[in-house]
Amino acid sequence: MKITVVGAGNVGATAALRIAEKQLAKEVVLIDVVEGIPQGKALDMYESGSIGLFDTCIFGSNDYKDTANSDIILITAGLARKPGMTREDLLMKNGTIIRDVTKELMKYSSNPIIVMVSNPVDIMTYVAWKVSGLPKEQVIGMGGVLDTARYKTFIAEALNVSMQDISALVLGGHGDAMVPVVNYTNVSGIPLTELLPQDKIDELVTRTRNGGIEIVNYLKTGSAFYAPAASAVEMIEAIVKDRKRILPCTTLLDNQYGIDDVFCGVPVKLGKNGIEQVLEINLSATELEALQHSAAIVDENCKQLTSLLA
Repeated sequence: MKITVVGAGNVGATAALRIAEKQLAKEVVLIDVVEGIPQGKALDMYESGSIGLFDTCIFGSNDYKDTANSDIILITAGLARKPGMTREDLLMKNGTIIRDVTKELMKYSSNPIIVMVSNPVDIMTYVAWKVSGLPKEQVIGMGGVLDTARYKTFIAEALNVSMQDISALVLGGHGDAMVPVVNYTNVSGIPLTELLPQDKIDELVTRTRNGGIEIVNYLKTGSAFYAPAASAVEMIEAIVKDRKRILPCTTLLDNQYGIDDVFCGVPVKLGKNGIEQVLEINLSATELEALQHSAAIVDENCKQLTSLLA
C-alpha cells in the first residue's frame, strides 16, 4: 500500500504521522510546493519509527512523479481559514489549487482513491472528481466524520460521559448548514432527548456548526488540524483494512434523500473499494428539509466554479 499526502502543513503532516504509526502503508509520500518542508518533516517522522515501532517509509518531495502508483491520496493542500472567513470565502482560491493538484496527481496514478480534506470540502471533492475522471465511489470528502467527532465531543462534555458510548451522525455540507441528526443521537442506546433538555441540545447543535470557527478564533493565524487529520485517517484505515465502516462522508448523490448530482455528507459504507454503499436513513421532515437546503448551498457554490473547470 502506497499513500500520498498532498500538503505538508499541520493537517497533512499530522495525518502522515498517524498513517505511519498505524502502519496503514508500506510507503507514505508527503508532497508540498515549498522546498525542504516535506523533506524535513518526513525525515523527522521517519526517525521516530524506532520509538513509535513502525517501519513505514515516509518520504518528502516537491515532485509529483514521486506519487506514482499511489493507492490512496489524501489531499490537504490549500489555504486555511482566518478569523472572519467562511469556508465559502476559500472557494475560488482553493478551487484553483485543487484543480491543479488533481491534474498532477492523475498523471502518475491511474486508479487511486482520493480522500479530500481541503475546504470547502464538499466543493473541493466535486472539483477533484471532475478533474480526475475517477468513479464517484473513489472520491470522498471528510467533512461529516469531523463534524460528527465534534458533536460527540460536545455531548460527552455536557453529560460527563465517555465519548466511546456516544453514537451520532452529522449530515449535509461541511458548513454552517450542516445537519446534526438528533433523532439518531444516543448514549449507549439511550436517546439524547431523554438525557438533555431541548434548549441544551440546540446549544450543542449550534456549537457543532461553529466548531471550526471556534478553533480559528482561538488560533488567529490557523485552523484546526488534529481532529481533521484524525478524521481523515479513520476513513483511510477503513479503506485499507476493508472494515466496512459506516461513516458520514461526502459523496455524489444519485437521488438519495431527494438530492441528485450534488456532493453531500451522508452515511456511507467504507471499504477497500472506497464508498461501497450509500445508506438512506429515515429522517424527519424537518431534518430532510435541512439536508436538502445544505445540499443546495453546496450545489450553488459548485456552479460558481464552472469556468474554472471548463
